[in-house]
Amino acid sequence: MTRLFLAAATLSGLTWLMSGQAFPQAAPGLRFELNRLEPRDNAACRVWFVLHNSGAEAVDPVRLDLVIFGRDGVVGRRIAVDVGPLPGGRTQARIFDLAGLACEGIGQVLLNDLLACGGAEPAQRNACLDRLTLASRVAAVPFEK
Repeated sequence: MTRLFLAAATLSGLTWLMSGQAFPQAAPGLRFELNRLEPRDNAACRVWFVLHNSGAEAVDPVRLDLVIFGRDGVVGRRIAVDVGPLPGGRTQARIFDLAGLACEGIGQVLLNDLLACGGAEPAQRNACLDRLTLASRVAAVPFEK
């Protein structure tokens, strides 16, 4: 049975190659990382993101709709952040300050939506969402979509 499966898989792959078509490849990825929360004066928090575009083409504009939750799980703030353009094949850091919100009180950052990603059209935003991976290096503060 195993030999039959392997023979069928090999034949399927050979048929694909002989058809002149390339194997389907995944679109180049985007990786957005919540890298650091830095306390500032007057109960403000500086937020550091590290953004990587593995594609050859720049993505411009890129605007994030973020929801910041407190440690108690209650929404603390909703903000729009412009982080683009993202040059192709590059990694860049972006920072912004959250006035009136202490870093110690942040429990989660949610990417609620992409307001723009190479354009504001829904098809462009959805294509970016499909390519997007999120990560967090901040202990006990997940960054999720």
